[in-house]
Amino acid sequence: MHPYKRTGFLYHPDYLKHDTGYGHPERSQRLVAALEAVRNSKIWDDLIQIEPIPATIDQIKYIHDSRYVEAIKEACDSGGGYIDFDTPISTESFNIALLVVGALLRGIDAIIAGEIDNAFALVRPPGHHATPRIGMGFCIFNNVAIAARYIQREHNLPKILIIDWDLHHGNGTQDAFYDDPTVFYFSIHQSPFYPGTGSANETGAEAGIGYTLNFPMRAGSRTEEYVEIFEQQLKPAAIEFQPDFILISAGFDAHQSDPLGSIRITSEGFGQLTDIVCDIADSTCNGRLLSALEGGYNLGGLSESVVIHLEHLMNPAFVTH
Repeated sequence: MHPYKRTGFLYHPDYLKHDTGYGHPERSQRLVAALEAVRNSKIWDDLIQIEPIPATIDQIKYIHDSRYVEAIKEACDSGGGYIDFDTPISTESFNIALLVVGALLRGIDAIIAGEIDNAFALVRPPGHHATPRIGMGFCIFNNVAIAARYIQREHNLPKILIIDWDLHHGNGTQDAFYDDPTVFYFSIHQSPFYPGTGSANETGAEAGIGYTLNFPMRAGSRTEEYVEIFEQQLKPAAIEFQPDFILISAGFDAHQSDPLGSIRITSEGFGQLTDIVCDIADSTCNGRLLSALEGGYNLGGLSESVVIHLEHLMNPAFVTH
């Protein structure tokens, strides 16, 4: 049995001000619905609330090209626009994107200081499609990638494991670390699908060969198949890697009710995946684990999955293995 965990919860109402326009799937109602579900759950009073503060522009540049960062700031100052065909930005988006990254950094600080054991950041916009040079796929800055570099540079913990279970492959995260043996990137995602990357033969380059692990999944894949890959492929690879900190790109758009994809994970299935990741964290890095929201576009499926994910972060014995 696992002991009860102290789980941090990071959210800011300004995340609702990132305006993607009418009918866009990545809309503020996602966070409104998820937050309401968490507040109405039995775990709300036990979550440790942590107030996000904005990341600095220098911290954003741990991953992103200076010209790109400046171009986004200028575009937002001028009233917004589009980074690509499906990634709108509004006047507030640059500052909100700094506040999103800041949530992850604050959570990391609290975990490393021993104030909490793990944390979940309920944030938008998501991040894992943002490459060092350009945003795309609803993403402005790569929140989790910046967090990985922050852990290395400001907390001197050298080895980071990123687990990405979003419906889509995190091409931006893979790009950031493809030749880097200090960051192990694992992604499980629907394929063939947007953005077209993440084949099983993409395993890294140069010194980073073997530190990228992709599992493309066919449409219709279910919880049991994901659990098997997590137990039999991710877990041994992660334990061999021995990370100092684990980050989850927690997209819940692989949920069976999500309108954008065709993966059939149940809400409880995300709890099972969370348990396995908590096992890995307990075995390798004293439980140091931060999870950040990526996708998830059915409000009911997203909300239920977030609550279950938090329950399992707090008590990874919710499901017996």
